[in-house]
Amino acid sequence: MGEIITEDLAENLHDYKVIDIRPIDAYNGWKERGETRGGHIKGAKTLPYKWLHYIDWIEIVMNKGIMPEDHLVIYGYDPQKAEEVARQFGKAGYPDVTVYNSFFEWAEKDLPMEHLARYRQLVSADWLDQLITTNDAPEYDNNKFVLCHSHYRNPEDYEIGHIPGAIAIDTNSLESEVTWNRRSPEELKETLENAGITHDTTVILYGRFSAPSYDDPFPGSSAGHLGAMRCAFIMLYAGVKDVRILNGGLQSWLDSGYDITKEPARNDRVSFGIEIPHKPEIMVDLEEAKEILASPDRNLVCIRSWWEYIGEVSGYHYIEAKGRIPGAVYGDCGTDAYHMENYRNLDHTIREAQETAEIWEKIGISPEKRNAFYCGTGWRGSEAFFNAWLMGWDKAAVYDGGWFEWSNNDLPFETGVPEQ
Repeated sequence: MGEIITEDLAENLHDYKVIDIRPIDAYNGWKERGETRGGHIKGAKTLPYKWLHYIDWIEIVMNKGIMPEDHLVIYGYDPQKAEEVARQFGKAGYPDVTVYNSFFEWAEKDLPMEHLARYRQLVSADWLDQLITTNDAPEYDNNKFVLCHSHYRNPEDYEIGHIPGAIAIDTNSLESEVTWNRRSPEELKETLENAGITHDTTVILYGRFSAPSYDDPFPGSSAGHLGAMRCAFIMLYAGVKDVRILNGGLQSWLDSGYDITKEPARNDRVSFGIEIPHKPEIMVDLEEAKEILASPDRNLVCIRSWWEYIGEVSGYHYIEAKGRIPGAVYGDCGTDAYHMENYRNLDHTIREAQETAEIWEKIGISPEKRNAFYCGTGWRGSEAFFNAWLMGWDKAAVYDGGWFEWSNNDLPFETGVPEQ
């Protein structure tokens, strides 16, 4: 195990696979140790130090395309941690591992770096704790915020323990219990105003990853945090200017050692302040979905599991029809209708943006196109939208009705494995 200096790394950057072991929030763009520039060395892969202690660490490494024949450079905030990770790579059969201990120097110089375009909208537990405790935090220039604990028809999920100061928000208050589409502008206005949310309130949302609910057909699924993504999307559509997600949900709060409470919180009613919807362009309905399918420079992206896509299952107990929308691009959420593991890391944080972008690029999903994500009823589509939106893809949208609406309107569908 050797050490490399800044000049040599900069000159030969394309020869190395660079590994960033800092917290993923620092990788995304947050200046967690006062560095001159936020983000990561251009092209670096994120492999946070805390993942080193996961039993399947080497599987994560391989899945990220980090192979024994690669020339690795490991860097972070702490040289000792970088060396520990380098040693672990050596034990795993990686012969060419070098440590870079001058990241702060790299950040000070005019050397290539990258960051998530909207990293500010994806916050850490430490950031949230600072905001709650002091009413101030980095990259926050507001004087009012609302923290929302998302759940689906399950108030007990909030009552058994939530982040201090959080209010409960039921996804059903923002979307119809019949169609699963967003509610009317009047209904959205009522919900947001009752929650103390104006158009210029900073709203932070999160959910639990294992909700003790009779409604959850997959205990241990990500339903709570997936619901938070759905609520966040609808709030953006309504016109909330500063919507943020706690990266990793409630689990990241607990992993960081912070306490939860059973003390309920509530906010005074306010006036939302602007007409709803303020961002209608991020929402696609049935007629535009048909237009997208007929256009070569637009994509309708199916964020469903493979078994739903080929029509083996519908994915939902309340949807009988099985199959897919003809012409939709397969975006592969994960194992089933209640999981989004292909868009997340093992600790439930959002997946490295360049990995998602590379997967999308291979199937024709790119930022210059109008990409409308859909699933069964909008939840998974909303999370895929957030991945694109965080990357700065301003043409991204959600087809709100999804397979539920399409299959209920006697429209064409396909089943089976598509022909190549």
